[in-house]
Amino acid sequence: MSKEPVIAFASVVRQFYALTKPRVIQLIVFCALIGMLLAIPGLPSWAELRLAFFACLGIWLVAGAAAAFNCIVEKGIDASMKRTAWRATARGELEDWQTLLFSAVLCSAGCLLLYCWVNPLTMWLTLATFIGYAVVYTVILKPLTPQNIVIGGASGAMPPVLGWAAMAGEVGPEALILFLIIFLWTPPHFWALALYRVEDYRKSGLPMLPVTHGNQFTQLMVLLYTLILFAACLMPYIFGMSSWLYLTAALLLNTVFCLYGFYLWRDYSDELARKTFRFSLLHLSLLFAALMLDHYLC
Repeated sequence: MSKEPVIAFASVVRQFYALTKPRVIQLIVFCALIGMLLAIPGLPSWAELRLAFFACLGIWLVAGAAAAFNCIVEKGIDASMKRTAWRATARGELEDWQTLLFSAVLCSAGCLLLYCWVNPLTMWLTLATFIGYAVVYTVILKPLTPQNIVIGGASGAMPPVLGWAAMAGEVGPEALILFLIIFLWTPPHFWALALYRVEDYRKSGLPMLPVTHGNQFTQLMVLLYTLILFAACLMPYIFGMSSWLYLTAALLLNTVFCLYGFYLWRDYSDELARKTFRFSLLHLSLLFAALMLDHYLC
């Protein structure tokens, strides 16, 4: 039997999998998982672990569906940008109907799983997040306003809320604090990327902040948002969600992020913007990891 059909099938599977933006999805599911664990006082039972597994799987499926839909809408933009030109939709290797069907199947499967094995509230919130990202942000906000990242960041900030709702059956104030942290983290994270990819965004025609308002203004916005984020990251401690362990991590991580923002504003370079973007990913991951450790150790 020829290996060519098997190789071709594996290649198509890899293309579809890449459309789900796996690295982004990993961070989404991680933040949702932290929300789940924080919603449970003490160590989770086997039943709660089972519930968390189905919740993570459902959220992963719907988030992957939103990412795939995004690739359809932005295939022309992706084709004009170096960092996204490799995507199968941008290269024309997958038809629109194939990607749309893939997105619909993932979204339907994820929503069904969440409704039947988790709870209806989590399903409806996750579906609303899908619509917020795939339609409101991608179709409407992103090509319309340089504040697209700020407004659209609400969808990206939802994972811990989804996780909390999955385990608690409600959205508590603690979940909203986690939402606020990611909401304020999103602009400096994406604007750092936009700064060193400004020419790509200029070619794409998207009104990203460095294109519409210039690099210096964007650098100042990155700095200001890191300062506001610093204050927001203290709220879990102030609200009584965490203790000294998280507070120590939050102070260190946010001090470094603010320093990145300050030096980016004072002495800009593409390399520094790239380092700021990479650190922002580390910042959020370690911040939420510290919340989890604090929850169990302190």
